Amino acid sequence: MSHYFEYNAPRRVKGGIKARFKQNGHKNWWAERWIKTLEDFEMGARLGRGREYANKGQVKSLKIKKGSVTAKVQGSRRIPYNVTIKVKMLNEQDWSKLTQKFAEPSIAADLLIGRMPDYIERIFDDNRLSLFPSKIEDLDTKCTCPDWANPCKHIAAVYILLGDEFDSDPFLIFRLRGIERDELLEVSGFKPSLSIQTAIKNDDKEESIHEPLPTDIDKFWGDVKQQQDHRADPARIPEMHAALVQQLGRFPFWQSDDDFMSTMKRVYREASSRGLDVAIGKRQNVETKKSKTKSVKARRKMIQV
Repeated sequence: MSHYFEYNAPRRVKGGIKARFKQNGHKNWWAERWIKTLEDFEMGARLGRGREYANKGQVKSLKIKKGSVTAKVQGSRRIPYNVTIKVKMLNEQDWSKLTQKFAEPSIAADLLIGRMPDYIERIFDDNRLSLFPSKIEDLDTKCTCPDWANPCKHIAAVYILLGDEFDSDPFLIFRLRGIERDELLEVSGFKPSLSIQTAIKNDDKEESIHEPLPTDIDKFWGDVKQQQDHRADPARIPEMHAALVQQLGRFPFWQSDDDFMSTMKRVYREASSRGLDVAIGKRQNVETKKSKTKSVKARRKMIQV
């Protein structure tokens, strides 16, 4: 019996998640390292087919949790396929060994600004661990498609998009391996609320003092009467919608097939209308319109007379 799976073109997806980077085009080394890891697993043509799906935006949703990834991928059938990827997590004892090294100020400072030091893999190696999956068995994958191959092109598409997600947020790699960003920073000796400057101060054994917010409501809001004296300009709908967005230009990671700027103008126009209702009261707004209508009718009667 042949296991050949007949290829059918996938259904077109509107607003799917498209790959932001072409092959070997990620900005950061850890995203490229993820792709290289997959290539070393010798998935063959499946990874290339998955890249085609990722470039077309066939993945409709993608969620990354501790030790697992779930996604919906649109194939040739009407109902999208469910993809599940489980990654072997490191246990608490493993993380305890690693975070002792992560407490070094230079490493913590890099992590706090969303950068992964290029020597961090050596820390894992020294503890006989690996940051990235070291073998294909570290990845348990499933897809509801009829293709017998594993990974199929739908799973491979999710693999490719994970590289994009890692490129933007390296902490997602740690999440897959079993620890969240805040947990990682806290067990490394840095509270999640600390700033980069505080991390640098800790290197010099200085303490960061945070002034607590006042618990008294009047003190929190200040002199309300004085604030009321400075009345804002009357609420009105702006003549140009999405003015700031137009100055910033096109959003680079826009996924929808609809034009970005046209969509933003429509959203801002609707938001302005609703905001005006909130600011002056919807009933008052309606009454003003009725008053204007009555005034126009009255003028028309006077002209007829």
